[in-house]
Amino acid sequence: MSAHITFANTVLLGFIAGATISLGLLLGRMKAPAPRFRALLNAIAIGILLFLFVDVLHGAIAQLEVAIDTHNHGLTFLRTVLVIGGLALGILGLVGYDSWSKRRRAKLTEVSEENEWTPAARMSMLLAVGIGLHNFGEGLAIGSSAHSGAVSLTTVLVVGFALHNATEGFGIIAPLSGASERASWKFLGLMAVISGGPTTLGTIVGWSWTSDTLSVAFYALAAGSIIYVVAQLFTVAQRQKAGNLLFYGIIIGISTGLLTELIVELANA
Repeated sequence: MSAHITFANTVLLGFIAGATISLGLLLGRMKAPAPRFRALLNAIAIGILLFLFVDVLHGAIAQLEVAIDTHNHGLTFLRTVLVIGGLALGILGLVGYDSWSKRRRAKLTEVSEENEWTPAARMSMLLAVGIGLHNFGEGLAIGSSAHSGAVSLTTVLVVGFALHNATEGFGIIAPLSGASERASWKFLGLMAVISGGPTTLGTIVGWSWTSDTLSVAFYALAAGSIIYVVAQLFTVAQRQKAGNLLFYGIIIGISTGLLTELIVELANA
């Protein structure tokens, strides 16, 4: 294998890693399932997102620990602010957006295209935004490793992120599992661009300019966004009266995330 990956090939790899999110999104074309299965799907999405939250936050804290270990007090302070501030901004940013969108909808007096944006569709969009922030950080890792000539690492990252994104797509579309009509291809395409597109963008930025501190900011933002969305999905689970299905689904979701992580680690061993 060549010891060098061209910029064009790197961008293609970043695109592939992000595009696999469409595989999970295709579940949005499934007809409305039975109520208990719908509750299970929602719980599995919660489990996947909980695992993703831990994974993303670990990525941010790992860089903070690097600054601490090197006794760089200025960098430690900066990255601490970014972790805390990113978490807060990720949560409160979506809180503010959701409040603003609700006020805006309340003022609508005529039928418009915005009627397509049901509460479930808005939840999916918020999920896509949070995961998109996370995927930008993944793209940074792909771009920087490829530019440094780490071919094996780049390959493992692309495969691993592709696997993760396939499950994340399911998490995004889970709120729509109870809709009376299947999600349109236009809507699914928009979700794919919002959530998977940042992987390609991050790959381009990572190739051109590497910054671990920038990664900390995006990982923290993603973690905050995921917290907000998980809280909303727990509310949905309460309305569905999921009962023990909630815990079974969470276990399945976390296990799915863990298994994909183990596959990546074994490939990198």
